[in-house]
Amino acid sequence: MLKILVVEDDRDLNKSVCSYLNRFGYNAHGVLNATGAFDSIYANKFDLIISDIMLPGTDGIELAKSIRAVDSEIPILFITARDDFATKRKGFQAGIDDYMIKPIDLEELLLRIEALLRRAKIASNKKLSIGNLTMDITERTTKIDGCEVHMTAREFNILYKLLSYPQKTFTRSQLMEEFWDTDTSSGPRTVDVYMAKLRDKFSSCEAFEIVTVHGLGYKAVLK
Repeated sequence: MLKILVVEDDRDLNKSVCSYLNRFGYNAHGVLNATGAFDSIYANKFDLIISDIMLPGTDGIELAKSIRAVDSEIPILFITARDDFATKRKGFQAGIDDYMIKPIDLEELLLRIEALLRRAKIASNKKLSIGNLTMDITERTTKIDGCEVHMTAREFNILYKLLSYPQKTFTRSQLMEEFWDTDTSSGPRTVDVYMAKLRDKFSSCEAFEIVTVHGLGYKAVLK
């Protein structure tokens, strides 16, 4: 049974999240602060961590940094009431994998957890294989039917992200936040240029297609 640590100082929300996840076959354990999180992590092996940012004492950002210092692969999902760019940036820089804005939808939370766990499995294997496409994160190579497709580092990272979360829509802003420097002069429409390049390079690929979600962004759809 997969174990999930929920770090949330709102007792009612903590209990609700844990109860909901337990109903769907997870073993969810709730704590109210970073101290409780550290104690639990030292005593148990967790498969995923859900954490609020605004915690009493040590906040979620510092908690994430401390976790990343000893474990580079465990998925970390932030749930927060703060929807500003600076907070999101700090979270990603601290090593989180995803975030949700309160009030959270528990059904969506479940979907994101499933996606993060799937990506964690991909990360542990260091390879992503879909149909006739293989991406090797260690070698930074992408092959179709064994033939390498030459890509820039940013193209590789964007495609790897999309294929790690098939069917999930990423906005241009989300992709900019993760794959461009914060001081870049490029605008969100730069993402469109990269998507056009990826579509051109993988036009003959039978494994997936990049779909435009009008008004939102892009997603990878498996064939």
